[in-house]
Amino acid sequence: MRGDNSRQDPDSNHGTRGERPALRDGNPMPHTTAFARNQWYVAAYAHEVGRELLGRTILGEPLVFYRTEEEGTPVALHDRCVHRRYPLSESGLDGDRIVCGYHGFTYDTTGACVYVPGQKRIPRTARVASYPVVEQDSLIWVWIGDPALADPQTIPRAKHLDSPGWVTVRGMEPIDADYGLLVDNLLDLSHETYLHGGYIGTPEVAETPITTEVDEGAGIVRVSRHMDDAECPPFYARSTGIEGRITRWQDIEYHAPCLYLLHSRIAPVGMLPEADGSDPNGFHTEITYAITPSADGKVYDFWMVSRDWATEDDEVTEFLRGNNHTVVMQDVDALNLLQKTLGTERHGYQELSINIDTGGLAARRILARLVEEGDKPVEKVL
Repeated sequence: MRGDNSRQDPDSNHGTRGERPALRDGNPMPHTTAFARNQWYVAAYAHEVGRELLGRTILGEPLVFYRTEEEGTPVALHDRCVHRRYPLSESGLDGDRIVCGYHGFTYDTTGACVYVPGQKRIPRTARVASYPVVEQDSLIWVWIGDPALADPQTIPRAKHLDSPGWVTVRGMEPIDADYGLLVDNLLDLSHETYLHGGYIGTPEVAETPITTEVDEGAGIVRVSRHMDDAECPPFYARSTGIEGRITRWQDIEYHAPCLYLLHSRIAPVGMLPEADGSDPNGFHTEITYAITPSADGKVYDFWMVSRDWATEDDEVTEFLRGNNHTVVMQDVDALNLLQKTLGTERHGYQELSINIDTGGLAARRILARLVEEGDKPVEKVL
């Protein structure tokens, strides 16, 4: 059921981070965000899944992905042979069947074993788990929890990723950090001023107050920062050709637990959209992240930058690809360091939160609720 929209007052907050007990040398590990299993997660880009077997670990579950030979339908199975646990992703395909590269146990697309070496009888327990998979908006989504609850209609959309009139660059970086740290990072863009100066950060990002709206029922957090008169960062100055100061809008939608959308608009100072909604002077960039936990303390950071301007300019495409990869790696290095640092803190350390953390704190509440409510899928209303 979709809950009421609530506007959050950006008052200061103090408190400890929600944690899941995990052991390191017999002691609880700080900062481990629990997994909501009955949810959809991005496992790969559509172009990554083909006739070559692809292994990915999602929520601690090793999975193998491939496409069927004739229809090209994506398949996801547990990535361990029932016989001696050999990785199926390191094996091979015979038509649409995976043949284990160690002893030849063979599995069909449902995970059922259809051949064992040296005997005709196939043990009743010779089966690996299969997982619901949906290909949408150039992404491969997988459901790790109860298959009976997997409703494709609840998957949030990112239509710009494969819509006409948009060009997208993309990549993926594994991070050795809790996925909650990446959610925090993306919902508080004030860090752009300090961590990404010279790329996307300018003083106005940190100086401009945010507004935050939370739809608890739908599991959506919206954070907006509108800068009326801002410095144009190199990321946009070099790709758009704008000279001088700009109007810069950042409107975030976080669809818990996995999809993050940043609707970015820049234009010369004073240039606003027309009354009819058209925006001939604006440059629109859709920045998309899929935040997919791999295991405790590990997350896949899928990043995508889509634009509706200079779509035929390959030089702009390559500039944005390289520039954004640099920005992503700055986040990767920072979060890897932060995770290591948190590992040295005493369990139950106290955090200080301020106005800019309102969105991140709301996301934590929603993630905790998804786990506490038995992982019931939220209704995504877009």
